[in-house]
Amino acid sequence: FSDLELKPVGILEVKLVQARDLTNKDIIGKSDPYAVLYKFVFYLQNNELNPIWNEHYEFVIEDATTQHLVVRIYDDEGVQASELIGCAEVLLRDLEPGKVKDVWLNLVKDLEIQRDTKYRGQVHLELLYCPFGMENGFTNPFSSNFSMTSLEKVIKSGANGIDAIENEKAVTQKKKEVIVRGVLSVTVISAEDLPIVDLMGKADPYVVLTMKKSEAKHKTRVVNDSLNPVWNQTFDFVVEDGLHDMLILEVWDHDTFGKDYMGRCILTLTRVILEGEYKDTLQVEGAKSGKLNLHLKWMPQPILRD
Repeated sequence: FSDLELKPVGILEVKLVQARDLTNKDIIGKSDPYAVLYKFVFYLQNNELNPIWNEHYEFVIEDATTQHLVVRIYDDEGVQASELIGCAEVLLRDLEPGKVKDVWLNLVKDLEIQRDTKYRGQVHLELLYCPFGMENGFTNPFSSNFSMTSLEKVIKSGANGIDAIENEKAVTQKKKEVIVRGVLSVTVISAEDLPIVDLMGKADPYVVLTMKKSEAKHKTRVVNDSLNPVWNQTFDFVVEDGLHDMLILEVWDHDTFGKDYMGRCILTLTRVILEGEYKDTLQVEGAKSGKLNLHLKWMPQPILRD
């Protein structure tokens, strides 16, 4: 039987990071969005059109040339049926094995019929395809041994498959217990083309850096009268669980009598954990314009919870 069945060729690691500008389906208040990736349901966020999930799941891949990942965002209506906000898909053949792909996908009403051009918002995914037996030295940080097909598991464990189910639960639990601890070093280099939020047409920008789980914060100095500020400041964070944490960078305009919000950037730590160090330019979300130039470095201390 196993010769007739497609066998696993790799693992697709998926992080649903966030969504933005979701269509409001409610007449009163805002939508309560949740996401569905195949059989996995991500957490609901009440009254939020820009939800942050940062949820991680994996899929066993049997044919990377034809399979695709579909994500659907729904508005929870309580006792009534949930209403679809939009959907998107990613073709696995577009992913480079062993490389993290960070994508923003436009949501559409229907994946088959593309007649509706209404803007429904975007969903942010982080994808990592790991074929079994990669020979380039790449190590999947979420990895565990997983080689048998589903049919082989049932045959090996008996007709009822109870042992196979229990074994898979144990594997899943073991993956959840794997944590990566280390120090994240973030250099906020500069920003470009920040939006004007002041009536005088100027800005005095600074950046607030926050680790989501620990809520540890750092703040850059204020650069006066500039929409293209240069900071070149480095901040270190001790991170207890790098695979499931995220960095939020908020850009603010300093005023004598307060502050004005300009926008934000959100980063998971998967890429810096895999690559060790990299520079990147990020679009400032929630702003008409603006980019943030960063340098990230990871100093790991891997541990396994007892």
